[in-house]
Amino acid sequence: MSENTDTTTEIPQRILAEGQSARIRVWNRGDRSTHTVFESTERLFEAPNWTHDDRLLVNGDGDLWTLPADGSAAPTRVVATGLPDVNNDHVLSPDGSTVYASANDWHIWAVPLDGGIARRVTPDDGGLHFLHGISPDGATLGYVRLDPDGENWWASATIHTISTEGTDDVAITTHPGPADGCEWSPDGEWIYFNTEQFSDTPGHAQIARIRPDGTGLEQLTSDDRVNWFPHPAPTGDVTVYLSYPAGTTGHPADLPVELRLVHGDDWSHPETIVTLDGGQGTINVPSWAPDGSAFAFVDYPISSDRNDSEPTE
Repeated sequence: MSENTDTTTEIPQRILAEGQSARIRVWNRGDRSTHTVFESTERLFEAPNWTHDDRLLVNGDGDLWTLPADGSAAPTRVVATGLPDVNNDHVLSPDGSTVYASANDWHIWAVPLDGGIARRVTPDDGGLHFLHGISPDGATLGYVRLDPDGENWWASATIHTISTEGTDDVAITTHPGPADGCEWSPDGEWIYFNTEQFSDTPGHAQIARIRPDGTGLEQLTSDDRVNWFPHPAPTGDVTVYLSYPAGTTGHPADLPVELRLVHGDDWSHPETIVTLDGGQGTINVPSWAPDGSAFAFVDYPISSDRNDSEPTE
């Protein structure tokens, strides 16, 4: 979800700091290697999705972009007529034909993956809509809703579902503890998300899951770190999530973070597989390859940490 929730001002696009780069990277499950697909010192890319034809979909400068997952070409912009500037919340339909994206007008939009006319999904219902997941049958979106009433909007963040036609909006979580990062399991039985409702410490998010009908809430992680954005693999046997240092509030950028892997339901023994400089923009959205063999993410090193032999924009 975007950090800025002031509806009275235009949301500024994130930009790279001096000497910083955005590296679009892939972690390979087979040999556990990590390699850089593309690196930019000019444009801050975020939040990869992985398409059926082995492209990565990212956002940058308010636009959507695609590039080959093997890094054989630079990103190209998705021409989406009528689409407002987007943030880093976007998902692909299960058939791979449509991108659903959160825009900076606080709405969710649908646009063909290869470009075309955008269609607004969410109604003018007074809420702010931040997309994070789509059901395996492609009929329902999972989003985070904020209600701009009062000073602490983030406290109102709850998980909702809505049809891809913009109807049948349902609140799945109702607890006042903020929730974010909702994503279905591959079998459609669970929605995974992060929430602060299990802690009295503001900002101390942990991973949980709940049935799509709002029953069966389970806390999955319980540690000192701040855990965000769970992404079950399409194979259903592992999950990756973003882990912040203890004491982090929200999901800010440019912190030393970890990507952690959970095998099956063994949430008490997560495995750190990547350490990086990042956070916001790194892995906000589902980023596994369709066969579960790899996932993509973005890190944001400063120049002294860069490997200049890797491709740059």
